[in-house]
Parts: sequence; C-alpha cells; structure tokens
Amino acid sequence: MRLYWRSAGSGIPVVLLHAFPFSSAMWLSQREGLAPVCRVITPDLRGFGGTPLGDARPSIDVMADDVAHLLDQEGIDRAVVGGLSMGGYVTMAFCRRHPDRLLGVILADTKAGADDEQAKANRERIAQAVLEKGSDVLLDQLPSLVGVTTQQRRGMVLGRVRGLIKVAPPKAVAWAQRAMANRRDSFDTLRGLRVPALVIVGDEDRLSPLAEAEAMAEAIPEAKLAVIEQAGHLSAVERPEEFNRLVADFVRSLG
Repeated sequence: MRLYWRSAGSGIPVVLLHAFPFSSAMWLSQREGLAPVCRVITPDLRGFGGTPLGDARPSIDVMADDVAHLLDQEGIDRAVVGGLSMGGYVTMAFCRRHPDRLLGVILADTKAGADDEQAKANRERIAQAVLEKGSDVLLDQLPSLVGVTTQQRRGMVLGRVRGLIKVAPPKAVAWAQRAMANRRDSFDTLRGLRVPALVIVGDEDRLSPLAEAEAMAEAIPEAKLAVIEQAGHLSAVERPEEFNRLVADFVRSLG
C-alpha cells in the first residue's frame, strides 16, 4: 500500500502516526512547529485521508508494514517513529516488526496492553454502527477524546476535532476498529527496545490514563515520561506547543 503523506522541514526524519478516527490533518501544528528541528513526515494510515483502504485483512501489523514501505519509498534507512492513540499501536507494531529502522520512539496517549473481550465487543459494535449509520455516531465519543479543560475553554479545538471525526470514512473506521481489537500485547516489544523513547500523556486523558503511560515507560529500557497538563487524549491537538517542545527536545537529544 502506498500511503499518502505530508511532510515539512529537514534533518532527522520523524514519522508521526495519527489517532483514530483522524488523518494526518491532525498533525498540522506539528508540521508547522517542528519543521525547524527535523523532517516531519505525517502519513494517512490505510483508509484515512488520501490513502486507499485496500483489501488486506484488518491488522495493526499491516499498517506498520505500510509505514516501513513509506520509508523505503523515501530512501530513509532509519527514523524516529511515533504515534498517538491508534498511531501508538502502529508504532509498537513497527518496533516489533522493523526494529532496525528506528532512531527513536514516541508513544503518546496510548497503551501497550491488548483489548479484553469487553473492549473487543465494543469495537465490533462501533464498527457495525458506523457501517450502518455513518461516522456521525462517533461524535458520542467526543467527550472522552479531549480533556475537561478543552471542553470548557477551547471551543475552536473542540470544533476542529468534531469536524475531523465527521469526515472519517465509515469503511476505514470499521476496518481500524477491527484491527485494533485484534492487536497483540506489546509489553515484550517495549522491554526489547534498544533506542531511546519518549512517552507522553495528557493529565486529563481518560482513555489512556497516566497509569498506562507509566507502565510503558517502566517497561522501556531507555524512556522519558512527560505529562502534559490540561490536556486529554488528543494532547498533540489540545496543547500543540507543549507537545512540540517535548518532541523537539527529544529529537535534539538524539543528535
């Protein structure tokens, strides 16, 4: 699968993988803010934005291999690879399947454990609902995607997130839900990482709370944990300047 992607800047390549159910459009502030520090590459994962869905079975591993193919196409041997939420799941699969392609890892507002049976059933329920009724049904999840501070004080951010949800393609949404439901536990992968990692979490994140971030940081041999205050699950969208500062400092530390 050839991924559609946007990039900005030059220097160390930093691949940022978007959350569900968004596209690389969510990384606008990162492309603008990080361009002076590194080469920011933001792909649309399979089925989202400008990338077709294809006919592969739903799999986070397939999405990770898509990212490796993108690096091949761009002649990039190694890169910093990171993601937020679903993008974090893809990043961990990339770490497992393509460890030799890594300069560093960024895991934001995500978790390393696999879904339990209840979570899997809920993902299938959402997949079927979206296929039947469209992506507007995902708007019910909006309060859990952003923090309380954003809900109360950042109306423009809230409106932007709502707009990004509404344009999510239903078939891609269902495919991604089933891919996430089938993903494996990644703690062994994290324990085996041989590159530096940055773990980021919003202090108001209810979907992937601080305890999940702490568990990942503890598992990784060389990890830094950073908490962004007054941000929920979409910390990069809710507080982009702070997110960018953390990523910029991490990239500089890699030399």
